[in-house]
Amino acid sequence: MPRLQEIRSNLVDHLQEAKDQGWLGEVAAIETTMAATTQKLEAMRELAAQPSTVNPGMPDLLTTAGRLTPVREE
Repeated sequence: MPRLQEIRSNLVDHLQEAKDQGWLGEVAAIETTMAATTQKLEAMRELAAQPSTVNPGMPDLLTTAGRLTPVREE
């Protein structure tokens, strides 16, 4: 996420330069890229805000011990 924020910051600087120079095609391309980076950053923030717990489950002790069927009592 920090790298994407850095890229977006560079795009802001480049956008201003393109506007100053009158590079209309470049302005449109940069604005499109900035919109995509903004969407990606929002998605990353949403994902980071979600709890990330893992349920390891319960092991099947009979299978783990090498027994596929329960032991019969005689």
